[in-house]
Amino acid sequence: MPVVSGVSPGQGPAAGGNTVTLTGSGFTGASAVRFGSASASFTVVSATQITAVAPPGSGTVQVTVTGPGGTGSGVAYSYVSAPVPVLTSVSPGQGPVGGGNTVTLTGSALTGVTGVTFGSTPATSFTIVSATQITAVAPPGATGPVQITVTGPGGTSNGVTYFYVGVPTLTGAAPALGPVSGDNIVTLTGTNLLGATAVRFGSTPALSFTVVSATQISAVAPPGSGTVQITAVTPGGTSNGVPYTYVAVPVLTSLSPTQGPLNTGTTVTLFGSGLTTTSTVLFDTTPTSFTVVSDTWVTAIAPSGAAGPVNVRVTTPGGTSNSLVYTRVGAPGI
Repeated sequence: MPVVSGVSPGQGPAAGGNTVTLTGSGFTGASAVRFGSASASFTVVSATQITAVAPPGSGTVQVTVTGPGGTGSGVAYSYVSAPVPVLTSVSPGQGPVGGGNTVTLTGSALTGVTGVTFGSTPATSFTIVSATQITAVAPPGATGPVQITVTGPGGTSNGVTYFYVGVPTLTGAAPALGPVSGDNIVTLTGTNLLGATAVRFGSTPALSFTVVSATQISAVAPPGSGTVQITAVTPGGTSNGVPYTYVAVPVLTSLSPTQGPLNTGTTVTLFGSGLTTTSTVLFDTTPTSFTVVSDTWVTAIAPSGAAGPVNVRVTTPGGTSNSLVYTRVGAPGI
């Protein structure tokens, strides 16, 4: 004969519909579960456990199980006239797929809540703060929206939407070089970048940033030095890093030769420092072809022009160098 030794929860709404777990013995082959005289739908989990959906009722009734051996002893279950809990908001409304973040649920009739679920997954833990507020720790979930609901003696609440956000990833930064003074705009590409709350160059926050799309952020580099890792922070977590190198302003110390003919073709060697990333060599405002030999040595072809001095300078991602004078000299008698 089946014997019921426990029921959890031991109370529920008068409207029924809540799931309860019966523990006991002799449940194999059970043919009926009754709350008082009202039959319930049920599932036999094992010889010692049954889950049942409580039917509507009132007051306190005995929950019994009937099997091949008859109907055994039961345990008390109380129908409670309690209001159905209502949720109005969740804050924050999004979090990482790994869960673990704390959210605050606001609403009404939250006293006595016995369960909080994110979709179909129970919260990792929750605390009833008051009749209008619950804090809950989000469980892991899949990217996308779920409905958070709470269950109390009066039943299960409406749902409020919570979004699981994928961990952001960065795939590139352009340009990947910039001046030590910062202030240049860097375009970051990647995935899951919506909702970014921070962009960092090493440990230094970007001067500012704009989320362009889920795959792009535009950030203004802060001052810095050396090579650092750029990371982005979103409600989904902190991204991997992509390298960014701070480049010192180039310096020119000498030219050889310092003068040449009016026509093009003379090879001029520029000596200095920070020349590895040279992108432009200018004779006054005229760009010319050049070859980077080393960080301290660049060769350039002097362009043609009028007789007289011109200022020679180079540009790199670190900025524009100082100027040195190169003089074009006309042929004798001209």
